[in-house]
Amino acid sequence: MAYPDTPTSPGGMSARRLTNRNTNRYSVTALFSMAAEQDVEVEDDLARAQKRLRDLKGKISAQSKKNFVLERDVRYLDSRIALLIQNRMALDEQREVERTLEEVDPTEGHYPDDRKIQQYSNLFFLLQSEPRHIAALCRLVSLSEIDTLLQTVMFTLYGNQYESREEHLLLTMFQSVLSAQFEMATEFGSLLRANTPVSRMMTTYTRRGPGQSYLKSVLAERINSLIEHKDLNLEINPVKVYEQMINQIEEESGSLPPNLPRGVAPEVAAENPDVQAIIAPRLTMLMEIANSFLVTIIESMESVPYGIRWICKQIRSLTRRKYPEATDYAICSLIGGFFFLRFINPAIVTPQAYMLVEGVPAKHPRRTLTLIAKMLQNLANKPSYAKEVYMMTLNPFVENNKARINQFLNNLCEVGDFYDTLEMDQYMALSKKDLMIHITMNELYNTHSLILQHIETLSPNDKQHLRILTDELGSAPPQVPRKENRTIELNLYSRWETPVQDIQSALMDSVSSSDMLYMETKSIFVQLIRSLPHAAEKRPYNLAAIAERAATTKDAVLVRKGIKVKEMLRELEEQKIVEESDGYKLMQEEVAAELVHLGNLREKVVLETKSLEAVYKTICDHNNYMRSQLEQYKAYLQNVRLTAVKDKGSTTGVGVVTVGGKEKKMTKAVVLGPYRFTHAQLEKEGIIVESNVPDNRRPNIYFNITSPTPGTFIIALHYKGREKAILEMDLKIDDLLEKQKDNKHLLDLEYVQLNVPKVLGLLKKVFAKR
Repeated sequence: MAYPDTPTSPGGMSARRLTNRNTNRYSVTALFSMAAEQDVEVEDDLARAQKRLRDLKGKISAQSKKNFVLERDVRYLDSRIALLIQNRMALDEQREVERTLEEVDPTEGHYPDDRKIQQYSNLFFLLQSEPRHIAALCRLVSLSEIDTLLQTVMFTLYGNQYESREEHLLLTMFQSVLSAQFEMATEFGSLLRANTPVSRMMTTYTRRGPGQSYLKSVLAERINSLIEHKDLNLEINPVKVYEQMINQIEEESGSLPPNLPRGVAPEVAAENPDVQAIIAPRLTMLMEIANSFLVTIIESMESVPYGIRWICKQIRSLTRRKYPEATDYAICSLIGGFFFLRFINPAIVTPQAYMLVEGVPAKHPRRTLTLIAKMLQNLANKPSYAKEVYMMTLNPFVENNKARINQFLNNLCEVGDFYDTLEMDQYMALSKKDLMIHITMNELYNTHSLILQHIETLSPNDKQHLRILTDELGSAPPQVPRKENRTIELNLYSRWETPVQDIQSALMDSVSSSDMLYMETKSIFVQLIRSLPHAAEKRPYNLAAIAERAATTKDAVLVRKGIKVKEMLRELEEQKIVEESDGYKLMQEEVAAELVHLGNLREKVVLETKSLEAVYKTICDHNNYMRSQLEQYKAYLQNVRLTAVKDKGSTTGVGVVTVGGKEKKMTKAVVLGPYRFTHAQLEKEGIIVESNVPDNRRPNIYFNITSPTPGTFIIALHYKGREKAILEMDLKIDDLLEKQKDNKHLLDLEYVQLNVPKVLGLLKKVFAKR
């Protein structure tokens, strides 16, 4: 999205290009151009590239919403299945979990009637175009309600993430929320740090398409090059370094010397000269790596999404007003709290959740990434102490970069405002017949319900628009079952503002008729030169010849425009605005400049499309990953609830499994397997994350996986030629799901470490259908 402080008018040059024409027409040129574009019939490389980019942005916006909803489903199922694993869930709760996995059935349920839809159309136009209502609502709802509301606000009401009007309205809402947060703040230190609806809003905002795009382009390469070094151990916690050291000594010599006891205090470990010798070079390397991350982030400032920079600007501005005595360092620590704590660091610590890397990083790189994030956070916060004493040893990094990070955080705030543009965007919205959002029935009813709960605060006067609309709508319908939660297209209309039927006539209030004629003539010439083969190649442009050529082609549209523009040139001559004697020099220069701008624009559009294609792929990959998690939950719910065996103390092996809410009798379980997998197979599929098996022995290693009863598995590690397994491990799917829920992604099999989500995927693939 172009920054609002650098306007380029699609139909004209900036005001500085006004040579001998002293008019105010350029203040509304952008608005005119937006109107003119509504019926542009140009089909050249730029137009095609712009269409591809628009389509791609639409797909990213839609997919971001799907991902947000899926992430919430996965979080909910994580917590519910944990209860199920611990046998603390009643049968009706189990069925509720199953319903969470149901797909929407388009034949189920019913839509509101036409009158209700019209009322919702008016209500959601008001909510979208007057963000103060949503801003107030976000402050009033509870922490348990905020996620559902944020889904509607971030991905539905303002879901078109690359459309300037919706983005600017959303940022206006943020300003209102932040302003209230600063008003209510009792102490500087607690500002924006606690887990509140406001902090959740800020985090959710960074998860939209533009934020994800930035993280991918800036961090992915650096993180990937770091995690390639699986064995690079940069641990600096003296206790852990001491443990690793004595474990290695014991492994190599078979025993421990008496001067190296186990379980020593942190200060004893820190004073050990061998531990200090191990840590010293690691500190140097950590500071080098953290510095390389910092340099990359600082150099990427121009790529930071406008909205994120604008929020930083609001934090700085509000802090200066509320705390005039606050130092620059203190203000920058608040900005850094948002930029690093809520945006950058989560992606560094869990790059797999942001799809910046394939799979979960190995143990040592994972720890290194956590340390890097801590260092960047300490740099942004500039604390006088560190939570972990050993982090103080990295203070030189903080001291050396204080000034640099301050400069960066201040520079982040240097973006223009968008209020003028927003006024035009709002005006244009009234001329659009296709202002529309895609919204689910439950989003509709939930927003309606929340507004009613807080209507006395939101709209105390019964003459206010919000109160009138909610009074007419009446009580909010209850939430519908998941199967009936269909998505509808809700066209947005204003109840009180008249739609603009003829935008060019409406513009006449602010632009003289001669200025309007000049702009439209120029706009048509730009279209003609883009449409006529080879017309752009001949310089300088002979405008009269171009108009004549268009008027005599076989294309009816070009003929109409050619005749029209010839007549317009004649009128401009009569008004002494252009002259035929100098080849319409002023008009010709501005048309040429506009075409140069459009040519450069095409290159930018192509570059942006390439970048966003990578983002779209990442978002789709993340969607597939979360879907596979949901599939594992489905398999678990369908195959593993052998509840009656334990309850009845039965020895017959006949149990009951609940599938889709219906109980089915099962005969004694049949042993499935063994199924055989080579070390190379599991390594290739990313199931083996780390292996201690020497390279020359790996071809002789294989794994047998057996399922003696549903939900129970035995993984046996074998060496070719030996009858007995080297190692056997019993696994319950409950334990694997619990590990996954707790973000413990590694399963230790002594000789190898396995990726838990991928093991679950393998078990589902091999056993679910047998």
